[in-house]
Amino acid sequence: MKSKFWYAAFFLLLFVNVSKAQFVKKHGQLSILGTQLVDKENNPIVLRGLSFGWHSMWPRFYNEKAVSWLKKDFNCNVVRAAMGIELGEYSYIKDPQFSKEKIEAVVNGAIKSDIYVIIDWHSHNINLKEAKEFFAEMSKKYAKYPNIIYEVFNEPDYETWWEVKNYAEEVIKVIRENDPNNIILVGCPHWDQDIDLAAEDPIRGYTNIMYTMHFYAATHGKELRERTDRAIKSGLPVFISESAGMEASGDGPINYKAWQEYIDWMEARKLSWITWSVSDKDETCSILKKSAKSEGKWKDEDLKESGIKVREYLRKYNKEE
Repeated sequence: MKSKFWYAAFFLLLFVNVSKAQFVKKHGQLSILGTQLVDKENNPIVLRGLSFGWHSMWPRFYNEKAVSWLKKDFNCNVVRAAMGIELGEYSYIKDPQFSKEKIEAVVNGAIKSDIYVIIDWHSHNINLKEAKEFFAEMSKKYAKYPNIIYEVFNEPDYETWWEVKNYAEEVIKVIRENDPNNIILVGCPHWDQDIDLAAEDPIRGYTNIMYTMHFYAATHGKELRERTDRAIKSGLPVFISESAGMEASGDGPINYKAWQEYIDWMEARKLSWITWSVSDKDETCSILKKSAKSEGKWKDEDLKESGIKVREYLRKYNKEE
């Protein structure tokens, strides 16, 4: 009798591990149904994971083994490759070939690990010509992979929604010429705060478009959640492509109560969320200490306070998928 119990336990554990190992194989092509992100069976799906820091300043973490570790140890079902456009010694503007190599290392790592991946144009400014060239190349290369999500403008700062919308439509057109299906994320003015502007005048003529909201829980309170609720109620699909528990500067103490309020709010609405960031900068939001190896296998002593907490969240909320 005891041996039967252990056999059953073994196969249950094996089934759970295989399910985790085959996340994209299980859920497949993503799409939008109403305002909800859904999988190939039209079942609601919630993506939860981590964003790498700017590739142009922390390129050492942009490798397949780091992606594999984020899946294995943090239980990420999505990662975000943040390609720095202007800032840093290795920015896309300064060194496009190096930049693409780093982004593709993360993308290829995600495909191998069978999780989703966001290709993030990480800028606060409009660079239309460069963006169109980049996304044309990426969409040609990766259109056949359901793992891919395109984020065409990380955080517009002082641009109007009219400017952001026109820019996004141009980039979306380029992507859709090669990739008709994969999800595209569009940012909103004022560092992804003014999502109400997108709700009043959304992009039309394309499917599988979502709009991003970003929060840092120690700065952004209930008002931002209520604004986002109104946008969703009006029919706008929302994706939280960057977030964390400290101040909007990325520094200062973590407000655990405010962070949990945001987590509860997102979970209740089945909103996908990404936490910032896989880097070792001397600030609260960077989850790693300088001791962290470039290729993962991080010990608890390599993780900062924010790294310990986000790993706890991801292990908890991704456990069922």
